[in-house]
Amino acid sequence: MFAVFLQGMALGAALILPLGPQNAFVMNQGVRRHYHLMTAALCTLSDILLICGGVFGGSALLTHSTLLLNLVTWGGVLFLLWYGWGALRTAFSGDVALASSEAMKQSRWRIIATMLAVTWLNPHVYLDTFVVLGSLGGQLPAEARKWFALGSACASLIWFFGLAILAAWLAPRLNTTRAQRIINLLVGLVMWLIALKLALQALNIW
Repeated sequence: MFAVFLQGMALGAALILPLGPQNAFVMNQGVRRHYHLMTAALCTLSDILLICGGVFGGSALLTHSTLLLNLVTWGGVLFLLWYGWGALRTAFSGDVALASSEAMKQSRWRIIATMLAVTWLNPHVYLDTFVVLGSLGGQLPAEARKWFALGSACASLIWFFGLAILAAWLAPRLNTTRAQRIINLLVGLVMWLIALKLALQALNIW
């Protein structure tokens, strides 16, 4: 069973490592040292729920419902465009430091709402957890499935908390006007590229 656990952890890590909306948001909160551990905890909890849903049968719902998949995809495209626009606007604003300080005044509930949107409106999350992890983990025996899901969940736990803590540790170097401008520019471009890729996939162009 330990081999199944490692398989789940390795696959979970491979899916979560690329820069995406969740990672960008956790990193930004870490740089600001503003509810970054709470953000990491909520991202981890969301991933655990999605992983369990995919491995224990939820993948069939998404893969067999074209309407649901389209709703998730286009909702995610719109959200990623909006999120990317906000990051790019901050990157090119006249006073990046002022924009950053205003962001630090966000309430806990606004951060929670943004984190939930970043996670649950991102179609890649469903494709990774429901389709990829679900299709592989769902083929395993019932007992092995639990270990596979646990390994994937541990990968999310280690990654999100590690990213938040590392970003907070590097905050003195990253929380400068130039660094903030570069970070927001990269985040905005990545969000728009993901949105474009999702749109092209939905239109069967990619």
